[in-house]
Amino acid sequence: MAKSDRLFRLLHLIRGLTPPVTASRLAAAMEVSERTIYRDIDSLRAAGAQIEGEAGLGYTMTEDIALPPQTFTQLEIEALTLALSDVNQRCDPALAAAASDALTKILATLPERQQRQAAHAVNLVHRLHRPAPPAIDMSVLREAMWAEEALDLTYTDAKENVTQRRIYPLTLSYHDQAVMVLAWCCTRQDFRMFHTTRISTYARTSESFRPRRVPLLRDYITQLRARDAKHGVRPLPDRR
Repeated sequence: MAKSDRLFRLLHLIRGLTPPVTASRLAAAMEVSERTIYRDIDSLRAAGAQIEGEAGLGYTMTEDIALPPQTFTQLEIEALTLALSDVNQRCDPALAAAASDALTKILATLPERQQRQAAHAVNLVHRLHRPAPPAIDMSVLREAMWAEEALDLTYTDAKENVTQRRIYPLTLSYHDQAVMVLAWCCTRQDFRMFHTTRISTYARTSESFRPRRVPLLRDYITQLRARDAKHGVRPLPDRR
């Protein structure tokens, strides 16, 4: 791991773990020696990070050089904690971990009073019926969308028909009981939704559909809204 990456990771651990954080705990989390931790903390201090503590006692971040100061209203703090907590109910481990990391970074930029407000937020999320966990690695789907790269799928539909599809993945849609891939299906030459629990195999291809993702997604959402309006269904939210 490059030193810059290691220092960033060390900052994240110091700001996220319950203080004071001992060098031995940091070394175990980083998989480096305690001597390396001491040197890296000296480097962070030299760069301007205000880290209190010393060897044997543990360390506490008093000012974080990596993140600019933020301020939110109490209601905005409630909204942030509620939204990020909801991600943990979505049966997507990588996304849940990212939400937890994001909340840690946000809280680290808040004044102490607002950190206490976030720690004692009055809104909680509890879903009695969570979506079924997908049998595939969701990060592959996201990476293909970011790269605007076609995917080859083996898909089982609601009638148990198994088909091979090439799709242009556009977005992931998190429904109450399912996570869907909204896509352009090259096989059917039309827009389709695919349940992530029904995708048995998948592979990225070398076929790029850049820069078509945004206009395709816009057209698909327009089509879905027209369908929902026709059937009196609540429309999809505006993502602008």
